[in-house]
Amino acid sequence: MTVTGPDFVALQVRDLEKSAKFYETQIGLNRAPAGPPGAVVFATSPIPFAVREPLPDVDLDAVDRPGTGVALWMSSDDAQELHDRLKEGGVEILRAPAPSPFGLTFTFVDPDGYAVTVHNES
Repeated sequence: MTVTGPDFVALQVRDLEKSAKFYETQIGLNRAPAGPPGAVVFATSPIPFAVREPLPDVDLDAVDRPGTGVALWMSSDDAQELHDRLKEGGVEILRAPAPSPFGLTFTFVDPDGYAVTVHNES
């Protein structure tokens, strides 16, 4: 048996359309042509990314911040420009842009409270 690594990432969200719209309009992702019921999949590469309705027995309101302990990173061709657009749009920024070994990085909070770090593509 061989496991090759992450193959799909999905965030469980409170309001599927609100979250999908955020990732489309604020982050700039494009919806994939089709996805499973209860999910919106985006055309991201190399790993597909989605937002989905919560699984049974998942109560997102029972935690301080969904995804605590998990680091979700996305690459961008211009992290600074995305940061500035999100900040102007009132999106909470947890960590301002700063240089790192992965290029310029910053962290924002999505509508469900997930912390997402963005870095410049190498």
